[in-house]
Amino acid sequence: MARIAVFDPFSGASGDMILGALVDVGVPLVAIEEATAQLGIAKVRISAEAAVSGAVRGTRVSVESDKEQPSRDWRSIRLLLQESELDPPVREAAVAVFGALAAAEAEAHGEPIDDVHFHEVGAVDAIVDVVGACVGLHWLGIEQIVSYSVAVGSGWVRSAHGLLPIPAPATANLLTQTSAPVRPDPVAGTTPGELLTPTGAAILGTLADWSVPAFTPDRHGYGFGSRELPWPNALRLWIGEALDADEEDTGTPEFLLETNIDDMNPQFFEPLSERLFAAGALDVWLTPATMKKGRPATVVSTIVPANRRDVVERTLIVESTTLGVRATPISRTRAARRFETVATRWGDVRLKLRGWEGRVIGVMPEYEDCLRLSRESGAPIREIWAEANRLGEVFSGQRWLTPSPAEL
Repeated sequence: MARIAVFDPFSGASGDMILGALVDVGVPLVAIEEATAQLGIAKVRISAEAAVSGAVRGTRVSVESDKEQPSRDWRSIRLLLQESELDPPVREAAVAVFGALAAAEAEAHGEPIDDVHFHEVGAVDAIVDVVGACVGLHWLGIEQIVSYSVAVGSGWVRSAHGLLPIPAPATANLLTQTSAPVRPDPVAGTTPGELLTPTGAAILGTLADWSVPAFTPDRHGYGFGSRELPWPNALRLWIGEALDADEEDTGTPEFLLETNIDDMNPQFFEPLSERLFAAGALDVWLTPATMKKGRPATVVSTIVPANRRDVVERTLIVESTTLGVRATPISRTRAARRFETVATRWGDVRLKLRGWEGRVIGVMPEYEDCLRLSRESGAPIREIWAEANRLGEVFSGQRWLTPSPAEL
């Protein structure tokens, strides 16, 4: 089982709607405020208020910033995030989201990504929205993020570049890059205007998969937009536990992406791997290789779902020195898996169980849980891991049972 966040953008999505939904399901507003303060952005005010539309009740979050903000391009925003004291998973996710947004804007305006310039006030709002979304999901302990199809709206939107058709070019690029499923306007015959903003598209497109598995919800909330519409202008967010399928092969289309790199600082491979995972890679590994004339090189390999291929390819090209990426369709046979928890002397440790042909065939303690307990207690991680592994032996050989909703 995995802790899952399921977005339902039946009326589109924007950064403030995503923040509102996160606050509505329990994320403290102070967690978002503290993260913003760590970035050193002055004169930013974040507020939350209850909102009601018909029978739908939720939260509306507003971000207000001083009109006099420094000019920010993608390079300066990237440095601002990378040099911050945000938790590493939050920092990497925020960089990936803003990188996708910058790439979409660059494509829309036909300019290099480092030359992309964000409107001063809009840049501040987008930074708060993106970082706040990443902080909120991290605070909730979310392990899997998915989204239903998204309403984008119709009509025209006025921007700094003039009157644009909906979806705006940057939003359209993000939808294409992430193979996002688009749904019709909520009410036929209406022209609701822009429902999906570039920031909302970047957050959902970068962090979420568009395939929603079976899950057991334990809470839900609504984040309201600023406009009044004939229907609830809100984004619904479900929080719960994903149910692991017990079949060995899911049949999900996947690609093996590879590239050979012989001219990059080896220290850069670690952050590259982190960003590939943040972009949606299922696995990443490095293989030493020898190129022509005996030059040492590294083969970067990653497995990605088909709907994340474009995002991961872009990450490989932008974040490394490669000139191209090879893509090969693959199929994988996968063992079933689920999680159980055991209580060690130092605290709870999750166990990953592998199942095949109706039996548990493997048990592995979660490294991150063991590492956390080691840091908290001072005990050697090998002792914590060994005890968790010993306690997990009780599951070996058992019949494979998918937990029922009542057991979750």
